[in-house]
Amino acid sequence: MLMAIEEIRVCGTVQGVGFRPTVYRLAKAYGLRGDVCNDGEGVLIRVAGSEEALTEFVSKLQQECPPLAKIQQLTRTVYKGEFKFDDFVISTSINNAIKTEITPDAATCPQCQKEIFDPFSRFYRYPFTNCTHCGPRLSIIRTIPYDRCNTSMSAFAMCPECAKEYHNIENRRFHAQPIACHICGPKAWLERADGKPVTASMFSMLDDVDAVCTLLQRGEIVAIKGLGGIHLACDATQEKAVQKLRQRKKRYHKPFALMARDISVIEAYCNINAKEKELLTSPAAPIVLLQKKTVYSSLKTQYSIASSVALGQNTLGFMLPYTPLHHLILKRMNRPIVLTSGNLSDEPQCINNDEARDKLGKIADYFLLHNREIVNRVDDSVVRVVGDKVQTIRRARGYAPAPISLPPGFDNVPPILAMGSELKNTFCLLRENKAILSQHLGDLENAAAFNTYQDTLNLYLNLFEHQPAAIAIDKHPEYLASKLGKELASANKIKLYSIQHHHAHIAACMAENAIPLDSSPVLGIALDGLGYGEDGKLWGGEFLLADYYQFQRLATFKPVAMIGGEQAIYQPWRNTYAHLLAANLWNNCQQQYTDLEIVKLLQQKPLKLINQLIEKSINSPSASSVGRLFDAVAAAIGICPEECSYEGQAAIEMESLVDMNNLNNCEETKKYHFKFGLLDNIYCIDPAPMWQALLNDLQQQIAKKIIAAKFHISLANAIVEMVNILRQENLINQVVLTGGVFQNSILLEQVTNRLQSLKIHVLTHSLLPANDGGLSIGQAIITAAQLINNN
Repeated sequence: MLMAIEEIRVCGTVQGVGFRPTVYRLAKAYGLRGDVCNDGEGVLIRVAGSEEALTEFVSKLQQECPPLAKIQQLTRTVYKGEFKFDDFVISTSINNAIKTEITPDAATCPQCQKEIFDPFSRFYRYPFTNCTHCGPRLSIIRTIPYDRCNTSMSAFAMCPECAKEYHNIENRRFHAQPIACHICGPKAWLERADGKPVTASMFSMLDDVDAVCTLLQRGEIVAIKGLGGIHLACDATQEKAVQKLRQRKKRYHKPFALMARDISVIEAYCNINAKEKELLTSPAAPIVLLQKKTVYSSLKTQYSIASSVALGQNTLGFMLPYTPLHHLILKRMNRPIVLTSGNLSDEPQCINNDEARDKLGKIADYFLLHNREIVNRVDDSVVRVVGDKVQTIRRARGYAPAPISLPPGFDNVPPILAMGSELKNTFCLLRENKAILSQHLGDLENAAAFNTYQDTLNLYLNLFEHQPAAIAIDKHPEYLASKLGKELASANKIKLYSIQHHHAHIAACMAENAIPLDSSPVLGIALDGLGYGEDGKLWGGEFLLADYYQFQRLATFKPVAMIGGEQAIYQPWRNTYAHLLAANLWNNCQQQYTDLEIVKLLQQKPLKLINQLIEKSINSPSASSVGRLFDAVAAAIGICPEECSYEGQAAIEMESLVDMNNLNNCEETKKYHFKFGLLDNIYCIDPAPMWQALLNDLQQQIAKKIIAAKFHISLANAIVEMVNILRQENLINQVVLTGGVFQNSILLEQVTNRLQSLKIHVLTHSLLPANDGGLSIGQAIITAAQLINNN
């Protein structure tokens, strides 16, 4: 029988997921000799056996890949080095150039769940139980390779029993780096926020973790240190508790995330389809936005969710327990809890105990803390299902930092660092034909968030030993990420590329849809709050003919003043007034529509001063922003006219008003119309006729939900009509829909369906957020294209 000795290189998500034990088990089964180890590139296998056995071994390895593993590349070559193996063994890790991946944190697997509730298991009620199929990864790692000594578990020496399982090839915890138990592992404990001692007589409880359930049922707020950060929790069915949390946290309107013990609890409150159930129970265990039931199932629950959990929303964001700690807390909880980030509004989530005591001491009544350090802050991911496709809204725990493969044509691109945007920031490391997107890092205008951004960026650069040959930034001169990118480029003498905001949005969508580098241009429709344009003005409703190299602006929405600059984002009435002025309707409003609430409100404002600001262009830049158009319409029909506590609140609440039956029954003659013309030699969509019709509807006291439905469907029609106009002059086979406005599921579905009916191929986001959370990949890939073009 012909014998062979091979070196097998496996790249992908193959460290910390039970891959080496699988290799070992299969190698032994096929009678092979050699070894397997982790190194900077992934997993290295040196193996000897018959050619037939080796071929079957490789085939089986791909078929029986562990649940959390992902093989991106497997290369077989003849091994020419010294080979002295009489058996097959797992060797110690090799430290060399880092090219491997870091696995995202994974939700508790079914086997570990069973063990923590089994009184005969040594892991009974142990809140840090894990195995190679689940548990902490990114949140505890300091450096690659993923070995215990390189994680925050290095502080905990294994007891004999854990060491036995760790070294037992037949055990699920074979080489599970965070393995621990009651004897040797991290401990959780309960504290009072007022510093007084917690006594057993206060509760009827099994342990401190179980006591949290009792506290929540009593209406207390508990800060819970979890996997990637500290959360604030309360009973979601107690209005008083939820209101108390809102007031203390200073998060007055933004919806709270919920956690429920199991699917059956969620089903009492929301409709769940098969795709949503799959997401909830996946290893990523994200928050899934689900449609509220109009009537809660009385057969399944006697509790109603507090109205202040999700004000003005027709969805609830639910997740299932994703650590043993959460499973143990919720074991006796037959109703949902609020589980929101442990921070003051807009600040980063707390991750260490002292920080939590300091910052959350006046918010929480109690703390459930533990002594396993969180190395990397990781927020909960947020997704929803639109049609039959997953839409990522926030990419973090469970998904980051899993790499995204680059499209064909981007081979051998030098390392690139893309800095991202100002809001919903992520950064991106592009290397080895992959894009590594950081977890969601928040809004950098907050000083604490910007500090976290810099710390996380440094950690990633060191973790992946990433030395960029180019840095990509957004064109906006005032974005903090862009300023930092300029400083890094200057200090390290690295080439700097400034990328237009909406071009980056479009390129990100193209990349995740694997559009090759040499493809013909697509028509990208990028609708958002704002982005810095090539002409130095603010864009936000753009039709760009684009490929990865360049773009041509074909059409836009009519620019309207953002009165007060950033104030217009949080005071929607400003946008309404600006649009009425732009449509030459304000004088008419004061004569014909004086009974309308929005007109009465606007008449109370200092309009003379505001008019001067607009005329003199003082802090009132014009912007072609569709995001602000949504705000303007929402305010006009009475949704958050005075003030929003977070960007997009008015638009989101208007979307929630829309009844799909009203949407589908919206007759053609009753839709609003937009005007199409030219502006600075490009096509322009002007909403002026829409405003006249909308004011008439308000005067006739047409229901808000009808007006909201008409606006959505009319805007979708206007977008598609513009596509038809542009198709007459340009070769357009594919259309990209991107930007934060396309997180509106109604608009996304309406535009997609109408374009598809015209036989146009539509590209949308799934892996990446349509908002600025995906922007950095677009920046990176445009820079890569330019580098390739220059070479």
